[in-house]
This record gives sequence, C-alpha cells and structure tokens, in this order.
Amino acid sequence: MTAVLYPATVFIWGTTWLAIAYQIGDVPIANSIMYRFAIAALILVSVLALSGRLQKFNPQQHLSCLLLGLCLFSCNFMLFYHAAQYIPSGLISIVFSIATIMNMLNSWLFHGQRPSLRLLCGGCLGIGGIIMLFYPDLSQAEHFSEQILGLLMALAGTYCFSLGNILSAKQQQQGLSVLSVNAYGMAYGALLLLLWSLVSGQGFSFSLQALYLGSLFYLAIIGSVLGFSFYLVLVGRLGPQKAAYATVLFPIVALALSTIFEGYQWSNLGLLGVVTVLLGNLLVFTKGRPSLAWLRRPRQAV
Repeated sequence: MTAVLYPATVFIWGTTWLAIAYQIGDVPIANSIMYRFAIAALILVSVLALSGRLQKFNPQQHLSCLLLGLCLFSCNFMLFYHAAQYIPSGLISIVFSIATIMNMLNSWLFHGQRPSLRLLCGGCLGIGGIIMLFYPDLSQAEHFSEQILGLLMALAGTYCFSLGNILSAKQQQQGLSVLSVNAYGMAYGALLLLLWSLVSGQGFSFSLQALYLGSLFYLAIIGSVLGFSFYLVLVGRLGPQKAAYATVLFPIVALALSTIFEGYQWSNLGLLGVVTVLLGNLLVFTKGRPSLAWLRRPRQAV
C-alpha cells in the first residue's frame, strides 16, 4: 500500500502547484481557497457519513481539527497562493521541499529529538540551494522586492504545513481517523477563510472561466480529497519526517510543468540550486547509502 501511495502523492502534489497558479486572478485568493476546501470537505463528509465511517469527536478533538485546518487548510495556502503572484509555481515547490528539514526541526522543538550532524548538513545544503535558485532573479534590482516577498511567503507557508504534519501524527497516534480529521479540518479551514473574507472586507466573487473552474475542481477533488488523504496516511505509517520525503520528489514534476506552461527560464546556477536542495533532503533521510527500502517497512498501520 505504501509503495502505491507514495508515487500517487508525488504525482498529485507535483501537478497542484501549476493549478494554484491558474487560480490567481480576479477572484480574491481567500475566496478561491475557501471554495477549494469547502468542496473537498463536503465530498469527504458526505462520503464518510453515508458509509458510516465519520468519527464523532469530543470538543478537544474538534479543537485539534480546527488547529489542523489553520495549519494545513487555510493559513499555509493563503501564503502559497500569494507567493504564486511573485514567483513561478515550480520555485514554490522547491521551497516547499524543505518541509523535510522543518519537520525534523519541529520534532526537536516539540518532542526533544535533537537533530544529528547529518540533519544540520542537509539543512545547510537546502538553504544554500534555495539561495542559488533565487539568486539570478534577486540580483536584478527591479525584481528584488517581489522575489524576496514571494520567497518569505513560501517559507512561512511551508512552516505552517510542517506544524500540521506534527499535529496530524499526534492525532493518528490517538486513534483518530485520517479521513474524518481531514473532513473536519477542511471544513474548519473553509470557515476560517470565510471569516477572513468577511472581516477583511474582500467580499465574495466567483469565475466561470473554464481554466479557473477546471483548476478549482482539480485542486478540491484530486489535490485535496485524494492528495491530503494519501499524504496523511503516509504520515501515520512512516512518521512526519519520512513521509515528507515525498516533498523531495514532486518538485521534479512541478518544475517540468512550470517550464512548459509558465515559461520559466533556467540558469546554470538555478539548476545547481535545485540539485543542491534535493541532495540536502536526501542527506536528511538516508543513513549510509541512499535507499528507499523503508517505503516497504511501515512503522504502524492506520
């Protein structure tokens, strides 16, 4: 099962970054994300309720779902969608790949698991690779502020995602169903975005353009219902550190699509930066010779 979920997650999330870029336009960003997770939550809640698999949670468990909605289904995507206004979607996926490193650091912060020298070296490679990747654009004065803003937003969104990983792993250890948690978390995320739209005075609008509608339903059904369910099952089976290894692989898909559809122009330094980021993540996850054998040895069933 794990060997099937991994490539499926990599492919799905590798394609969602381009779909996110297609959501940027006349519709307020908070609206687009709200529609995405409202549709996803409606589908999940309906399917689980009709099949009798929707778990009943107590108030404390609902609070944890609310926090998950804040980390995974609202705040992080607000940051990613805004970042997509300033930098290509493929570059956002590379920044997102350092979730592997952030998960390790959060495990140290929240669980006292001190990072090894391997982790520190991998983190330095990851940071160095991102600097090389963005340097060609940052060196151009007219794009400097926009590139920096997009980079900072992508980093902040990735850290929110990492916090959600840690919380999801804890929820699964407590016996909570991944699908039920996702359903409630997405519903809470949509409600938080609804409140933000009301408080900020953005109002509500929608687009009937085929590209907007197609990307919206792709993100809601494929990217959210399937993508997050697959990924969080992997978090429960392998732990947040090893599950985040998927983020090392899907930038390859995202970068290829960004090059084809967004016309991203590569520099030699940028290519070296991508390789350096991926090597840093590989270093974090491997002991001795790099291997994916752990994919066949899940830690626990869910």
